[in-house]
Parts: sequence; structure tokens; C-alpha cells
Amino acid sequence: MHRLPEWTDLRYFLELARAGTLAGSARRLGVEHTTVARRIQRLEAELGTPLFDRHRGGYGLTEVGQALLPHAEAMESAALAAAEQVGGDAAAARGRVRVGAPEVFGTLVIAPRLPALLGDNPELSLDLLLLPRFANLANREADIGVTLDPPETGRYVVSRLAPVRYYLYGTRAYLEGRPPIRSRGDLSRHTFVGYVEDWMLSSGLNFLDELGVVPERRFCCTGMLAQYQAAIAGVGLVMMPPYAAAADRRLRPVLADSLFAERCFWLVAPADLFRLRRVRAVWDFLRGVAEREPGLFVR
Repeated sequence: MHRLPEWTDLRYFLELARAGTLAGSARRLGVEHTTVARRIQRLEAELGTPLFDRHRGGYGLTEVGQALLPHAEAMESAALAAAEQVGGDAAAARGRVRVGAPEVFGTLVIAPRLPALLGDNPELSLDLLLLPRFANLANREADIGVTLDPPETGRYVVSRLAPVRYYLYGTRAYLEGRPPIRSRGDLSRHTFVGYVEDWMLSSGLNFLDELGVVPERRFCCTGMLAQYQAAIAGVGLVMMPPYAAAADRRLRPVLADSLFAERCFWLVAPADLFRLRRVRAVWDFLRGVAEREPGLFVR
């Protein structure tokens, strides 16, 4: 009979399963990559079966490893909850929470409002991941994700954060130097700033195809911040949500009453992490921002 694995060994198993490489899991654990390799070898010897397939790109789970994964995640959840309970006041939010969010949303919506969250929770810390893609919650890259595409499978808590409208904006100098825009048809004589089509984070970011004309994409990039700067420089018209553009008087809305793309932001967290007080504190903070300030998302 094989000895039951220890939780400390299963932590190494979980991090390697999520990171896919010894170096990546070692960084997350704060140890040398040789330590990770040694602990995985010991765990596989104890269980009498390989848990990973080694290949040039890293490590992938075997069938047995896939079967072990949900049990290890349940043990991790229980360990985190126990640590939170014995750490003092069970009602207090303490520890570090990672939030994955689109770059401009995180920069202009989350970051400026952090004093309220951190002031109410003096033992809470937050890591804000402004990634060039939506955070991968399956490998625990983040504890909470703000996304346009809620997961269709997996053990997650999902909540609608806010409807969001993307409006068309241009600078005064650009608009005054080009033909007037009185209807959608007039847009055919204008240039646009947008996303690189085959590098979009989500198909939901393909706003320009909803304009009713074939847009002349004069400048495309993979992030909204660069689009914003290009529009400010007068390169062309750009579609953005109010939180990104409304506070900048250099940008003027175009046909705002009739021309916009409507989407929805979602909050997503792994179900086991959602049990943690610190995760729920950040979750409730984000929902509170959306409820108190709907003008950030819809004009």
C-alpha cells in the first residue's frame, strides 16, 4: 500500500500543474527548481505512478495527475480557509489577493479607488495584474478576474459586474479638420484606431465591425492605452468606454446617442477561493464601485 501524500508535496504538485514548468512553479513557491523536481519525484514514488508527462515545452498532467488535481485543490482550499480562521478575527480580511483586469480598467477604475478598500482592511494587500490578455484563473494566475467572457465550464463563482458601452470619440482638432459626422454613413470618410484583429483578447472587442461601414483602420494595436494615446494625437476615431475617455476633455463623443457597442463585464473567481474572506472583500469592493458609479460604464 502506498503512503498517502503530504499536503506540502501536493502544493508542489499543484504549482507545477498550473505553471507547466519547473522554473515557473519554483518562482511561485519561492524555492529552487531542483527542489520542485525532487518533491515531484518523491510524490510520484509514493503514489507509484507518474503524475506528469515531461516534454520539451514543460510538464503536462497524466491521466492520474488529472484525477488527483481536484482533490489537491480541495485540500488547498481547506488549508487556506483554516489559515484564515486561525489567523485572528474571522470577519477580518487579511492577506494578499490577485486581481486580473484589462489594463485601462485596472488603471483608471480600480487603482484610484483603492484607498477605500485598503483603509477599511488594513491587513489586506492587492496585486493588480494588467495583462495583455485576460487572467488564466484555471492555473490560479489570479484570484479574481474581470472579463468580457465568463467561463462556460469549471468550478467558478461568476457575477455580472456591469453593462459597458463603447462609444466613438475623436479630438476636437481631428473632428474640425475632417468632413462632418451627422450619420453612420459619414464615417466612411474617416480613419480609425482599433485592435489588431488576430490578437484580440476577446471577440467582444471587435467594436469597429458594428459601425455600419467598413472602417479604415489607420492604426491598430493590442491594448486600449495605446489606442487612447493615438486618438489623442489625432490619428483617428476610437471606441472606448466612458471610464477611459469621458474625463479627458480632449476627446469628444461622436453620435453618442445612437452609435455604441454594448458589452458586459463579469467578475469570476474559483469557487474554492471565493470562500476566503479576503477574496470576498475585494469582490464586494469591485461590485460596490460598479453599483455606485454606473456612469463609468454607460453615459
